[in-house]
Amino acid sequence: MSSPLPGPETSGEGVRFRVASPDATQLWLCLFDAGDRETRLPMSRDGEGLWTVDIAGAGPGTRYGIRADGPYDPGQALWFDPDKLLLDPYAQAIDRPFAYDPALAAPRGEGGDTAPLMPKGVVIAPLHPVAIQPPMFSPGGLIYELQARSFTMQHPDIPAGQRGTISALAHPTIIDHLRRLHVGAVELMPVNAWIDERHLPPLGLRNAWGYNPVSYFALDPRIAPGGLSELRDTVAALHAAGIGVILDMVYNHNGESDMLGPTLSLRGLDARSAFRRDADGNLINDTGTGNSIDCNHPAMQSLILASLRHFVTQTGVDGFRFDLAPALGRMPDGFHPGAPLLTAMRQDSLLADRIMIAEPWDIGSGGYQLGRFGEPWLEWNDRYRDDVRRFWRGDPAMLGALATRLAGSSDLFGAGEHTRTVNFIAAHDGFTLRDLASYAHRHNEANGEDNRDGHGENFSWNNGVEGASDDPAIEAARQRDVKALLSTLFCSRGTIMLTAGDEFGRTQRGNNNSYAQDNAISWLDWTGRDREIEAHAFALAAQRAGSAGLSGTKLLTDSDVEWLDEHGAPLTSEDWENPARRRLIMRYRGTGLALCVNGEVEGCRFQASGQSIDVPGRTIVTLEGQL
Repeated sequence: MSSPLPGPETSGEGVRFRVASPDATQLWLCLFDAGDRETRLPMSRDGEGLWTVDIAGAGPGTRYGIRADGPYDPGQALWFDPDKLLLDPYAQAIDRPFAYDPALAAPRGEGGDTAPLMPKGVVIAPLHPVAIQPPMFSPGGLIYELQARSFTMQHPDIPAGQRGTISALAHPTIIDHLRRLHVGAVELMPVNAWIDERHLPPLGLRNAWGYNPVSYFALDPRIAPGGLSELRDTVAALHAAGIGVILDMVYNHNGESDMLGPTLSLRGLDARSAFRRDADGNLINDTGTGNSIDCNHPAMQSLILASLRHFVTQTGVDGFRFDLAPALGRMPDGFHPGAPLLTAMRQDSLLADRIMIAEPWDIGSGGYQLGRFGEPWLEWNDRYRDDVRRFWRGDPAMLGALATRLAGSSDLFGAGEHTRTVNFIAAHDGFTLRDLASYAHRHNEANGEDNRDGHGENFSWNNGVEGASDDPAIEAARQRDVKALLSTLFCSRGTIMLTAGDEFGRTQRGNNNSYAQDNAISWLDWTGRDREIEAHAFALAAQRAGSAGLSGTKLLTDSDVEWLDEHGAPLTSEDWENPARRRLIMRYRGTGLALCVNGEVEGCRFQASGQSIDVPGRTIVTLEGQL
């Protein structure tokens, strides 16, 4: 029989608390009453590195934390400090959000008791497991990426008290919008409890995205005040509308940051198991956040797998997107798609059929792993993003790259018959689709880092004026370019991803790193949305949903499509190699479907098979039964 997992376990007699801390000399369970008065109870060690205590009469609603004592030597990943109240890593709920305070990071003996600063874990009764169904989402569909708070904070049809929460996604107005886009699944940016990076509070800023988790089980009360039931009910409502739910999970690091970061949970209990370290004992920072989770350690593998199973059985989600996913498969000699954690996820009875999406890069050595995750993984395709942007910006010699991306990126995913690409042009990280055609440079001054943060090269353009313009010609050019970008996305083979608001021209005023802008910069402006762009997106979505040629995951080859010039003649090698060529016809064999791509500024009459059509400059036209 396998050893029991850590975490609280409820029964008719009370609650058994188990906490892993193999290097500690003593642990205490700390119970808090309604007045926040604390009762400390010593825990007993067993032979497996677990500490246990049984509390008769305790049950759901019990608020608690952990204190741990032992050696204090940060250089050796030992941060034991009984003054630091710690969150149980397996706690499934917390009573309030995290808020950064310098005392949370103070050295032992210098910061005082942190209990008043810390959220408390809350014992909850497990929900009755959902009936596990096959994933609602199928590869080749549309993924709609959103942050639950910014998505509805300014939506006039959502009740004020519900705005900014997960439950707002179940509102009929939201579901109607998603259905008009033919969304296959919403991808929720992190919903787990997170903490601000320590440099943000002095700047008056807050983490708006959630990519700095403290807990891998508890939801953040700011976006899920109704707890696990709120997420579960929302998943059910979306499922009833035919829409799947994918959770964005951050297992590559946690919010305890670098050597000077706060001691909140794993750092104070079992840092040696939790974090990767170099030969000198320093925290490895392959994530750019200060620490990297050791996904090869059995304790962390158990925690991650338990977290994933928790969300499947308790909420019924259809899959997961993994932030900086090479961290999950990084071995001592580099990334391996057959690493223990990745293998365990594929073989787990509850997880094996879930949709799994990798962000296939981090900043560590050998961290760029696009195309290497293998079946059944889908992968974010930044080569698609950059090539499509460069083509529409007007860079030379991009026609061949565009054709490869339209056909499913066989250069990256050509090992099998089907592509695993997730095509996107804009995501939460970077310029919005509208800003791509309005700003040649990033404008992140509001982030307080002198405009040094965020991507420096965005392959963007401004159509003659940087930022907002009253010139009708410039605005018309931007409208045209956004439509062309949307058309390219919806006409591309493989799974496609659209970030919320890009379908109606959202802007972040040139900010390409809005992680710290929990305000109107990142909140969607529903009343000011561009109805012309929105109508174009709805039409594209309907066309893609009704066309077997446009959707699907089969890699397109010369047996599936033929590539013609604007006069209907097959493209020659010289045509493909011509750096100035920016026009083509992509004709699907045996279907009557054709794409006419005009990347030039001037309009052009496209001709083939005795038919012709005028295609304006910088436009894609999709035709059924013509050319």
